[in-house]
Parts: sequence; structure tokens; C-alpha cells
Amino acid sequence: MSSVLPGPCPLHRPALPQGFALVIGAQFASALADNALLIVAIALLSQQGFAPWWAPLLKFGFMAAYVVLAPWVGPLADAFAKGRVMAAMNVVKMGGLALLACGLHPVAALAVVGLGAAAYAPAKYGLITEMAEPEALVKANGWIEISVVSAALLGAVLGGALVSPQWLGSELADWCDHLDLPAEKLTGSLAALLLIYAVSSGLNAGIRDSGLRQRSEAHDPLTLLREFRAANRRLWRDREGGLSLAATTLFWGVGATLQFAVLRWAGVALELPLSQAAYLQAAVAVGVIIGAAAAGRWLALHQARRGLWAGVALGLLMPVVAQVSDVALAAVVLALVGAVGGAMVVPLNALLQHRGALLLSAGRSIAVQGFNENLSVLAMLAAYAGCEAAGAPIAVTLSGLGMLVAGAITTLIWTDARRRKSSPPPS
Repeated sequence: MSSVLPGPCPLHRPALPQGFALVIGAQFASALADNALLIVAIALLSQQGFAPWWAPLLKFGFMAAYVVLAPWVGPLADAFAKGRVMAAMNVVKMGGLALLACGLHPVAALAVVGLGAAAYAPAKYGLITEMAEPEALVKANGWIEISVVSAALLGAVLGGALVSPQWLGSELADWCDHLDLPAEKLTGSLAALLLIYAVSSGLNAGIRDSGLRQRSEAHDPLTLLREFRAANRRLWRDREGGLSLAATTLFWGVGATLQFAVLRWAGVALELPLSQAAYLQAAVAVGVIIGAAAAGRWLALHQARRGLWAGVALGLLMPVVAQVSDVALAAVVLALVGAVGGAMVVPLNALLQHRGALLLSAGRSIAVQGFNENLSVLAMLAAYAGCEAAGAPIAVTLSGLGMLVAGAITTLIWTDARRRKSSPPPS
């Protein structure tokens, strides 16, 4: 069977599936709390006197479960109603918040929240693949990425507000007196995030079951691990799947690192406090929304490769960011960085989901994708933390990261062009 991707019909614009708005709402609420929690946790580390290089370890702890649990969360998402799985995983996130309120180290608490997020992701993206027809996948992914990045935008703003003196000074928090930190610096912030997770869980529970199930014949962990390794190899060896997986893996690793690098750079180069530096993350998020919306509107699935050129632009813009010293100009350049990032990831993510669903299954392909992308996140965060611990100037780190991205994406474009000339379309 040929896998040549269909071109768009000029007389038909693919419609989003029924009930998709509920998925978007639930995803937005959960991601909003995730992003705000990260800012709150960074503030907690600072209040406890930890060095700046501890901050990326928060994300490291959060993402570790994506890698460790990847062989098993895909089958879990495929075996049950995905909306119910997502609701249950929000409850796990709420448990991580409760542990943080009870005094667990912030890195360990975010690792617990990450357990819920690791199983939430394949259920969420797998549900999209089940609900949407192939010709609507780019559009659906555009809306999902808009939701994800809108949540990152507002999550950064919310997190900045939750750690601001105005918010902290207005709280009544007598029940946390036993913690090492003053209670008023914790309770209201964590309670607000707990409420948001609860709202998301309620929305997830209302998502209509697609009725699709694909339970694995194996149940023991070692067999599932072997099946996962085979699925990982199959997706990487597929020409379309391997290309899109390489690009999205690089993008998410860089994106997670950029999240912390922007905060650090804003504090050093622009002399902004954390509560205001978090708003510059919002500028990136605004750009990603614009880029994602444009890609979802004007790029069809068979045009996904065009997103790679936006990845080259993303890399070349990062050294420019490192030289900016004006807040307003920084916001504009960071928004542009976000726009080209959104234009890159949306079509390639849709292509990856399409090939993954054909070669594997919805949940398993997303688990493979999550494993590779989050392994990249862990590696790049560890490298970034090492640069911070070694005292490398943040401008040098940003510029080096950008050149890495530009070079790697250029190599992907060149390699793919050679393969397309020398071999027929994949089947």
C-alpha cells in the first residue's frame, strides 16, 4: 500500500471532529497548571537557597517519567477510554502538588507530577488520531499546539503572578506553619493549581469514548519493553516517520532548554526579576500560537517537510536574541522565535502521528515519540545545567544552542533530499 500523502481538495476544507473542543479545554487546563507550577517551583528553590543550576533539574524530574515509562504508557492509553485515562492522570498530578505542600523537595514533587503527565500525553495525542481523519490532522494539531502554547503563555503569566509580592502578601496560610518556608509563600499558589487540575480532570471525564481499543497480547513488563524497542526501531527506519521524529525530537529538547535559558537571560541581560522574566516566556508563546495557526491553515499533510526551513530560521534567530539588551525588542525577537518554532513543529508533528498510526497504533506511536523527544529534553537540560554550573555566560549558551539547531535541521533537509532522489516513496 502506498503511503504517498494526499493533497488537499480545493472544494473541501477538513472539519475538526465532534467533541474536539472538550479535548482542547481539558488539555489547556492541565497544561496551564503544569506551566504555572514550574514557575512556582523555581521560586521555591530560590527561597530555599538552591543554586540557579537546580532550576533545569525541575524540568528534568518532570520529564524523566516520559522516558522511563514509555514502553508501558502507550499500551495503557490504547487499552482504555483515553478520556478516562487523562482524568486519572490529572489526579496523579494533584497528588504531586499535595506532596509539595507537605514539604517534599520540589524536584521530587515535579517528578511525581511527571508520572501523570507521561501517561496523559499518549492518551491525548492518541485520541486526536482516533477522532480526526488524516486530512484534518494538521488542522487538529494546529489547534492542539495553540492550546499547548496558549497554556504555556498564560501559565507563565499565572506562575509569575503566583510568585509576585502582591499575591503572596494577600494570602492566609496558617495550615502550613510546619514547613520550612513561610506558609504564605505556598498555600494560595498550590491551592489555585490544584483547582485547575481538578477542572481539567472533570472535563476529561466528559470526553466521549471513541470505542477504539488495541490491547497488547503481552502483559509482562519485559515483553512490553521488547515490543516497544521494536516499535521504536520501526518508526525510526521509516523515511517519513524517521524524518519527522528527528525534527520534533530536536525541537522539544531545544524548546525545554530555551524555557529556562530565557528566564536566566532575562535576569542577567535585562535585570528582570523572576515574576517579570516569566512574561518574556509569554512572548515566545504568542509567537508559537501565530506560527502554529499559520501552519495549520496553509500547510497540508503532504507539505509537512516545508516546516524544516522554519527550524533553520529558529536556530539562526537564537544568537540574535543573545545580543538584545532592550526589553521591548527582546519581546519582539522572542515572539519571532516562537513563530518559526510553531511553523516547524505543527506540520512535522502531524506527519509523525500519521505515519505512527499507520505503522504502529495511536497510543504506541505517541509513546515512542514521547520517549525520543523527552530523552532529548533530558539530555539538553543536563547539558544546560552543566553549562550553568560551570559558569558559562548565558549569551554564549543561547548562541551555541541556536547554531546547533540550525546545523542539525540543515543536515536533515540535505539528507532527506538525497534519500528522496535515490529511493521510491515509503510503503
